[in-house]
Order: sequence, then structure tokens, then C-alpha cells
Amino acid sequence: MTPARPFRIRIMLTDFPPLTIIGFGAFGQLAARYLAPQARVCVLDPCPKARARARAAGHAVLAGPEAVPPGIVLLAVPVPALAACLTGLAPHLGADHLVIDVCSVKEEPARLMRTHLPEAVEVLATHPMFGPQSAREGLAGRQIVLCPVRGTRWRRVAAVLRRRFGLHVVVTTPEDHDRQAAMTQGLTHLLARAFAALGEPPRIRTRSFSLMAEALAMVADDAPEVFAAVTQGNRHVQPLCRALSASLSELGGNAAPATRGARPDAAKPPVQPIR
Repeated sequence: MTPARPFRIRIMLTDFPPLTIIGFGAFGQLAARYLAPQARVCVLDPCPKARARARAAGHAVLAGPEAVPPGIVLLAVPVPALAACLTGLAPHLGADHLVIDVCSVKEEPARLMRTHLPEAVEVLATHPMFGPQSAREGLAGRQIVLCPVRGTRWRRVAAVLRRRFGLHVVVTTPEDHDRQAAMTQGLTHLLARAFAALGEPPRIRTRSFSLMAEALAMVADDAPEVFAAVTQGNRHVQPLCRALSASLSELGGNAAPATRGARPDAAKPPVQPIR
């Protein structure tokens, strides 16, 4: 007898529930772009310009949280606005809703969703490790982190993300995400700002320096709310910064005696380029 599981998976991948996007900013628009072919997309945003953009894209614009249909609710709002957003949504959500956030940190959003949403509402904290710029050419091979908070429907979401969009899905806890993201995002953003503060990069450079400068430049102009979230909203960043600062001080101190014993001509001005 043919096992039933493959049939269930096939149904799971074709039966995509309605999707309500709360916040039609840069990431909300990105989500709508990729998910609209798969599901009916509704948008809830108090900004008139955002509502106009949603209408122009052909999406249904909701009058208020009471109009949110059963299905998936995607919270594309910054962390500082999340508590107020959840407070307004909570009375209108129930067992037929799965709430997903896309904030850059996970411990605080997971706590807020667990606290403010009814017990019957399923909750999934996520962090797409890409944005409008890096996803312009597609999602295949990009990474997304899933942190299940409440319920089991996240498994269906994970299957869709892997099979339909080709995303690399990482499942972990909010705490583990923030601990790892403290280095991969928090420290990277801080280094980008610190590097920019040093002024124009030198013309004399190695390939490795150019690659490092290019990588840091990718996040140097991120939105202020993103910078604040990944550097100030992650409790694991400051201990990491202190450890890095101590390491740099130690390495610099160890290098100092060597400079005192350097050859006399090491202090001469650099040779000017031939013109």
C-alpha cells in the first residue's frame, strides 16, 4: 500500500492560507512580492502612502485589525512598535491564526508575542537573513532562521520555505539565535560604523582588505532601526564588544614593543607615487 505521507506533503505545499502583512515597509513589500503568487495577501498599515502602495500592487487593504482573516499574520514592524501592534491585534486573533514576526533579534519579540497573544494563537519567531537588496535576484540559497514559540504549524511553514522557495532553513531557539547573531550581525554593524568613522579607505590596499571593506559597506547604510535592533536590542552584543576590545588592546600592547625595536628607516615618510 502506498504510504500516505507524500500525499499529505503535496497538499501541504499547495494549500497556502491567506496572508495578512502588518506593516508595508521595505520588508513587507518584499514578502508580498514573493508570497502573492502563492496566497491571497492582505495588508494592514496606518500609513496612507503604504496603503496606497499596497492597493497599487493589487493587495487587499484592511480597515483595521478586526478585519484580519484566518491564516498567517506576518508582523513586518520594528521591535519598538511590536508591543503596541500585538496589543491591538490580540483581541481579534484565535486558534485559526499563526503569527510570525521578522525582527532582527528574537528573544524580545518571542517574549512579547508569548505575553500579548492569546494561548490559542500559534507563534513563530523568524529572522530572514536577507533583505530587499540581497533578495532582488531570488530567494534560493538564502538563509532564514525559525524559532518555534507555540504550536506545530511552523513545520508546514518550514516545508514551504524549503521546497517552494529554496531557502536554507535553520531551526533554533531565540536565545541561541541572538547569541550567534551578536557576532554575525551586531558586531558586523558596529565594525561597519567604526570603520567608516576612520575616514576614506587608503588607496594602497590588499585584496583581503578590499573584500573586508566591501563586506562592511553592505551594512553601513542600513536603516537606523535595524542598527539599533541588532546592536542595542541584543543583550549578547555588549559582552562580545568588551571581549573584542580587550583582545584588540592585548594584541596592540603585544605589538608595541616590536615597533620600538624596528629599523630606523621604518620611521621614514612613505615613498610618494610616481606621477
